[in-house]
Amino acid sequence: MGVEVVVDGLTKSFGRQVIWEDVSLTLPAGEISVLLGPSGAGKSVFLRTLMGLLRPDRGHIWIDGHDLADCDENTFHELRGLFGVLFQDGGLFGSLNLYDNIAFPLRQQATAAEARIRQIVMAKMELLGLLGAERKLPGQLSGGMRKRAGLARALVLDPEIVLFDEPGSGLDPVRTAYLNQLIVNLNAETGATFVVVTHDVDTARTVPDSIGLLFRRELVMFGPREMLLSSDEPVVRQFLNAGMPGSDPDPGGPPPIPPRLMPSGNRIRHTRQAPGDLVRGQRRDPAAGIVRGRAGT
Repeated sequence: MGVEVVVDGLTKSFGRQVIWEDVSLTLPAGEISVLLGPSGAGKSVFLRTLMGLLRPDRGHIWIDGHDLADCDENTFHELRGLFGVLFQDGGLFGSLNLYDNIAFPLRQQATAAEARIRQIVMAKMELLGLLGAERKLPGQLSGGMRKRAGLARALVLDPEIVLFDEPGSGLDPVRTAYLNQLIVNLNAETGATFVVVTHDVDTARTVPDSIGLLFRRELVMFGPREMLLSSDEPVVRQFLNAGMPGSDPDPGGPPPIPPRLMPSGNRIRHTRQAPGDLVRGQRRDPAAGIVRGRAGT
């Protein structure tokens, strides 16, 4: 199962350039959280900071009662071991075939026999629909297969937190939709905490349990999916509607709140509330996205 991650007052800069500052949010255990934002907003920098590849200027990242941003070396490596990452391009080694790419983290640990490694790798390949491609090199794979191979490697150590850096980047809409469904299925299968950063609005509308918007060096909003999708905040409405700066953020009124993707088969989503509960509590129509009056009025 996944673990909760609490980010408190996180700030990151490179020299005089502030990437984002005072970011605070809680990533619920076992759920899918999406961080939405335009290109260049620092979403990938946030992921790298979250898992300890970059050190923040200030702030805290609390995991299992430990601060990843300020802990001893042993604790740091233990916390880092909780993470798996799908990089934008899959992050595969071009000189290794698919099987060896996925097996690489297990061999680096040097704690499992090769027979056990093969058992684990083949199970992950079956889970990601990659059986039969074991001996192919990354250059022989389609973009979608490289993403799935990178995801298989990210999952091979059974991480409790899985990070996705622009998973739909470079994919056509059909393959992006397939990958989105795969992410939802894997979350239900593993129970891990998933964090997805993207600029794709369709992904942000349908995949997450919680969603946030990173814009102009700050976290504009973070909370349950329907809170952001039904928000009256002009910056949020403008981004969701793909409006130009200074344009009407709500041309034609708020867009509908689409159904959330559900796992295939008989799996269930690991979420704290049923879809539609938040907007129904605010007397909004989850199907139409229309405000019908404030709660208590």
